[in-house]
Amino acid sequence: MSTEVDYYELLGCERTADGATLKSAYRKLAMQYHPDRNAGCKDSEAKFKAVSEAYEVLKDPQKRAAYDRYGHAAFRQGGGGGAGPQDFGGFSDIFESVFGEFMGGRGGGRAGPRRGADLRYDMEITLDEAFHGKATEITVDVSSACAPCGGTGAKPGTSAKTCTTCAGHGKVRAQQGFFVVERACPTCHGAGQVISDPCPACHGEGRVEQTKTLSVNVPPGVDEGTRIRLTGEGEAGARGAPAGDLYIFMHVKRHPLFEREGTTLYARAPISFTTAALGGEIEIPGLDGDVRTIRIPAGIQSGRELRQRGAGMPVLQGRGFGDLVVRVEVETPTRLSAKQRELLEAFRETETGEECPESQGFFAKLKSALG
Repeated sequence: MSTEVDYYELLGCERTADGATLKSAYRKLAMQYHPDRNAGCKDSEAKFKAVSEAYEVLKDPQKRAAYDRYGHAAFRQGGGGGAGPQDFGGFSDIFESVFGEFMGGRGGGRAGPRRGADLRYDMEITLDEAFHGKATEITVDVSSACAPCGGTGAKPGTSAKTCTTCAGHGKVRAQQGFFVVERACPTCHGAGQVISDPCPACHGEGRVEQTKTLSVNVPPGVDEGTRIRLTGEGEAGARGAPAGDLYIFMHVKRHPLFEREGTTLYARAPISFTTAALGGEIEIPGLDGDVRTIRIPAGIQSGRELRQRGAGMPVLQGRGFGDLVVRVEVETPTRLSAKQRELLEAFRETETGEECPESQGFFAKLKSALG
């Protein structure tokens, strides 16, 4: 149509109309002005096209929002089609102002060289080293900033120039139908600058591969999976961009005596049945170098846990220590001398059943269950 009629007026709806109302109005008008019902009527054909155009815009929430804000101007192409490195005016600017938060609008700044990648290093330590902490060195192969060009990628004495394709933005825009697509500049690959005379040492990359030796302080209390970050020790960024970080993941070897859960240490302690019956003491060497004396109460049962406060692992980056838990396992003798067997036989003759009330109660219940 030569004159622009408001889409809502064309459909006979209020601007607050919901989708169902718009759809109902469109169907009614489409049937009224459909060319099949009005053969040869140019006015009806034009009216049918107009209401169809109006409904196509208003049924789409994004198109409707653009139309509500800018009217018919929202759908005029300002720079033509195509996908070349052009800056599109008109609708592309309108669309960005409405939906820029989804597109990362033009105000987001230049792309620039990308930050270097983060790296991972796996370190294995003993439980003793996890207890005390340690200072050590590691060797990693990593890309670092090129020394001759200072990481710029340009030959010493020269400098990079602003990319003329994207005007230094690092991005170009292309309009595809209703949408504006933004992508990295094909000339500078998102850097915003081009190097006409690259550094011979790094070939314009601004970084070179090298082996680095780094000092690492492992704090007391680290556990399996603890992560230590060395800031700026990852891959160097391209052309002077910031370097990534190096993450060191800790792996703790199994200990022959202790098992660990957080700051708690667990130790298995087999004791003789006489110690279990009469009580006594056992000694366990601690990771701190001290010998821990554990008192065994008389009559202790296998599986009982004895806890000693503050004898476990140190709290990582905190104060205090966890606990040491000793799991008692009563060991039945398998080799007896004649004298020992004689003594045990004499002890059995004196048993009344009250010495082991749990087993006596179990067998009493078993007999009762069997009738």
